[in-house]
Amino acid sequence: MEITSKQRSFLKGLAMNLDPVFQLGKDSLTPEFAKAIREVLEKRELIKIHVLRSCLDDKKELARILSERTGSEVVQVIGNMIVLFKYQKDAEKRKIDI
Repeated sequence: MEITSKQRSFLKGLAMNLDPVFQLGKDSLTPEFAKAIREVLEKRELIKIHVLRSCLDDKKELARILSERTGSEVVQVIGNMIVLFKYQKDAEKRKIDI
């Protein structure tokens, strides 16, 4: 699923009001971290992840890897924030319609 620039723009607007759900620190990406993100994405669809200064990895690369491991789309990487989106599998439970 590839989102268009118009959809991405809409999701960025929604993400502005969100608080980060996770913090990514010096341990970087672990399989458990990716699994936890996948589970939260299935419920919320759109989440923010705060990358702490102690994490020395490239934020864009982290976002790409997280996207692959969770089956989500990278909406935006801005400053120390990563925004991810994943459609709810059950169409009736979807909160965000793009």
